[in-house]
Amino acid sequence: MNTAGHPEATAPRGLELTPFRGLRYDPDRVGSLAAVTSPPYDVVVRPDGLHQLQDADPYNIVRLILPQATTPSARNEQAADALRRWLAEGVLTADPEPALYVYEQRHADGMLQRGLIGTLRVSDPAEGIVLPHEDVIEPVVAERAALMRATYANLEPLLLTYRGNGTAAEIVDRTAERPPLLATTTEDGYHHRLWAITDLADQALVRADLAHHQALIADGHHRWATYRRLRAAHPSPSPWDHGLVLLVDTARYPLRVRAIHRLLHGLPVAEALTAVQDLFRVRHLRVSLPEALDALADAACAGNAFLLAGDGTFHLLDRPDPALLARTIPRDRPQAWRTLDATVLHAALLAHVWHIPEDDPTRIAYIHDTAATVRKAERGGTTAVLLHPVREEVVRDLARQGITMPRKSTSFGPKPASGLVLRALDV
Repeated sequence: MNTAGHPEATAPRGLELTPFRGLRYDPDRVGSLAAVTSPPYDVVVRPDGLHQLQDADPYNIVRLILPQATTPSARNEQAADALRRWLAEGVLTADPEPALYVYEQRHADGMLQRGLIGTLRVSDPAEGIVLPHEDVIEPVVAERAALMRATYANLEPLLLTYRGNGTAAEIVDRTAERPPLLATTTEDGYHHRLWAITDLADQALVRADLAHHQALIADGHHRWATYRRLRAAHPSPSPWDHGLVLLVDTARYPLRVRAIHRLLHGLPVAEALTAVQDLFRVRHLRVSLPEALDALADAACAGNAFLLAGDGTFHLLDRPDPALLARTIPRDRPQAWRTLDATVLHAALLAHVWHIPEDDPTRIAYIHDTAATVRKAERGGTTAVLLHPVREEVVRDLARQGITMPRKSTSFGPKPASGLVLRALDV
């Protein structure tokens, strides 16, 4: 067992981010670094997107994170065989010494995000160090755990945020002034750069600064739950005591928080509107999508509000009937949770007005892209429900109280590209 880069067992305080020897693609062995990257495994949901990534390069990381054999065991063995083969061929190679990695994503629209990739000590929820804000689906956790066991690797980092603006952030920015280890631009327009922090003094300063902070899971709840499951299954100390993360200081580099919209299969807009008569105020907006979203934002400042689309126009729902909320929203939760748009949507509209189970994929789809949600609804003659984003501070406050939000309440981004740096547990 190799635990290089992990500090000795002491009473940890806050976040404990440790260096590791990253696995990276040899740029001379692949078509391009952009061609071997992928969005996180749970973003690659469409077969056409998966096939496009597979065709981009025979060594695309999607062959590891989403293998396509016919059975779960065959898929896991397929990924493990591919990883072993790529290591033997020198397609993936381990960096010579343990490092923390500075990772930057930049877009022409002005978005700039920088953070630290390292292995984080896996902690229990009771410690209050890593804060989830969504529940997980146990079969997905079991699936990810089996893949990690088979590959003996963390194949992609999850995304955590904290608020510090201290020494660690200063070291991140200072490191980003040097020439990077790699730079590439992916087809979504993001320019990615990566640096290694190998100086022991800088690593110690980062560790000391982070020891005073807790982190919010922005993306990767299932991977964090997988880390916890694998750590519990192996006596400590073991490599499973740590998991691969990207940690972003949002006091310096705020993430974008977007809403995740709902597409309601089999529910025409006319039927949806008929069902909400006398339960919401309904205003019909014959305007463009940006103007409709502006109206939604204005209405959301005063309370719960939703946009329905799918019939060529927009319908703004706001001012829900207090009696509807009183009989459908659980009273044993904090006010901040009870007044979330996602809470009202799931507990009142979906469950009691439209009678659509939130976990039935034949009835409901969750889509990040606003315009795509509207297009799909119009093509299918069904209803799109557009939501206004939740502020990060609301998510963080609920997470600190140990309260999880309804499924698919938020989308933090940009998400880290998979394939730029991996962690093998036996290196």
